Amino acid sequence: MARKIVLILVLRCLCIGLAAANWNILNPIWNINARQDSLKNYCESWRINVELNNIREFDVVPQECVAHIKKYMTSSQYDADCQRAIEEVTLYLSRCCSLKGDGKDAWIFDVDDTLISTIPYFKKHGFGGEKVNSSSLEAWMEESKAPALDHTFKLFHDIKDRGMKIFLVSSRKETLRSPTVDNLINVGYHGWSRLFLRGFEDEYMHVEQYKSQVRKTLMDQGYRIWGIVGDQWSSLKGLPEAKRTFKLPNSIYYMS
Repeated sequence: MARKIVLILVLRCLCIGLAAANWNILNPIWNINARQDSLKNYCESWRINVELNNIREFDVVPQECVAHIKKYMTSSQYDADCQRAIEEVTLYLSRCCSLKGDGKDAWIFDVDDTLISTIPYFKKHGFGGEKVNSSSLEAWMEESKAPALDHTFKLFHDIKDRGMKIFLVSSRKETLRSPTVDNLINVGYHGWSRLFLRGFEDEYMHVEQYKSQVRKTLMDQGYRIWGIVGDQWSSLKGLPEAKRTFKLPNSIYYMS
C-alpha cells in the first residue's frame, strides 16, 4: 500500500513538471481565464519594453496584442501617463532654466502623437497590427483633421509664454507643409518659430540622424535647447543632445 502511495505521488509530481515545462501563454490546455491573464501580462510586458526602447524596429504590433494596445492608447491610463510626463516637464521648467532674454532659449516638440494625434487614423487601420501604409497615412494627413493632444497643448503655450522659442521638428515630408500648418493652427497652435519637415535630401536618412542634424543646426546658430518632448526615441536620441528629454507613450509604431 505504501509503495502504491509513493508511486502515485511520484507520477503526480512528474505530470506537474511536464505541464510546467510545456507552459506557453497561448497553450490551449490552460483554462481560458489563465490564458487571458497570461496574454494580458505578455502584451503589457511587450508594451512596456517598447517604451523602454528594449524592443526596437518592429513593423507591426503582435497580432495577439493589438486589442491590448488599442485599449491602452484610448484609455484614461494613457491620458494619465501623458499627463504625468507633462507634470515632470513643468517641474523641470520651474527650476531649470535661467533664460537670458536674448532670443536663443529654445524648446523642441515633435508633431505627430506629441502635439496632434494620429489615433483617429489608426483606429481605422489596424491599430498597429498592419504595417504602416505611408501613402494612406499621408493622404489622411492632407485632410488636416488630427486632433490636438490636450496635455501638450497646454504645455506648448506655457513654454511659449515663458519666452522660449519653439521649434517643431517632424518626420513628415516637406510636401505636407501646408496641411500640417493648417492642422496645427486649426486646433489652436500658433506662435512657433519654425517647423522643420523632411526635404527630399532627408527622406532616405534615418529619423534619428535627421533630427540630430536639425538640433546641430539650431545649436550652431547659438540656440540653447532646454528640452524636447516627443513620442519616439528617434526624436530624443543622438548628438548633439538637448539638456533634457521627455518621452510620451506610443506603442503603435516605431520610427528609427
